[in-house]
Amino acid sequence: MDYGFRGAHSGSMETFESLVRAEFAPKNTYLNTASTGLLPDRTVTALRIAVEAAAAGRPTDMFADVEASRASFARLAKVPGRRVAAGASVAVYSGLIAASLPEGAEVLTAEHDFSSVVNPFHVRSDLKVRAVPLERLAESVRPGTALVAVSAAQSADGRVADLPAIREAAREHGARTYVDASQAAGWLDLDADAHDYTACVAFKWLVCPRGVAFLVVPEDLGGLTPLFAGWVAGEHPWDACYGPIDELAHSARRFDESPALFSYAGARRSLELLEELGVDAVRAHDLALADRFRAGLASLGHEPVPSPGSPIVSVPGLGRRQGELSSAGVEVSDRAGNLRAAFHLYNTLADVDRLLDVLSA
Repeated sequence: MDYGFRGAHSGSMETFESLVRAEFAPKNTYLNTASTGLLPDRTVTALRIAVEAAAAGRPTDMFADVEASRASFARLAKVPGRRVAAGASVAVYSGLIAASLPEGAEVLTAEHDFSSVVNPFHVRSDLKVRAVPLERLAESVRPGTALVAVSAAQSADGRVADLPAIREAAREHGARTYVDASQAAGWLDLDADAHDYTACVAFKWLVCPRGVAFLVVPEDLGGLTPLFAGWVAGEHPWDACYGPIDELAHSARRFDESPALFSYAGARRSLELLEELGVDAVRAHDLALADRFRAGLASLGHEPVPSPGSPIVSVPGLGRRQGELSSAGVEVSDRAGNLRAAFHLYNTLADVDRLLDVLSA
């Protein structure tokens, strides 16, 4: 099995390949991580153990799994764990940030960005939401802009936002930044410290079970009010089960949703694997496969949406072939009429060539 590395140290190649081969054995050509990532074997095992223990009346301490997952994501995002909230949904965290804005505040977004990022701002009728093309986002920040909200990588076509330029423009005009890393965390070199807020679901490129999401907030907690604070948001959760909470958590944990514990039992192991593999190695692997696909498309006379530096490749006009590809054992997505292929750590050169073979038929 060739995982597509060129010029890397052979020892690191073997380590990456052996780890991946030990954890993943897809039965088809799965190129749909932008929808849902595959679960590692260690994660499946952890889920099974947790479920069986609960069924037997011997539940494990899955709150420890939440804390281990929080710490692991914090390391991947390059921030202290105290700045990370654990939940289940980007939309919930977008809504939390939307609720913090004053009446009449302007929110700048990218056109056609994912609904979980932008819709919570639209449902507040007293906010001014302005959408511009992704490529013009930085230049469109202006005096009076309160928040810039954008996906690090676009769900529909994989285009990567110019986050440094957006950050600098926002700082120049006194705006905050909110980045959804759901299509980027796991392969992009994510530095959440560079932004005011960063949210991310973990069931895609972080290969976690559904029901896991994270929010990174500033050291000062970003002026957010914990509107959905339950007992887990208390500084001492087990003393906060009844009545009003006397003392909210001093950290971002005050923004925790009541956790889907079984999901976190698995997430702990998935995030552990990504730390072992290293995001740099995953990115090199993923982008090599995506570039091979782009080159193959050119030979077939197709031109994808330009998305340099992204493992997501979207091909206009080919979305109609998604059903045919699925019948042939190749899983991709149909997004707005485009065929969307997403290449991740468990994919191989053979997967790319299989997709091109079916498309050429």
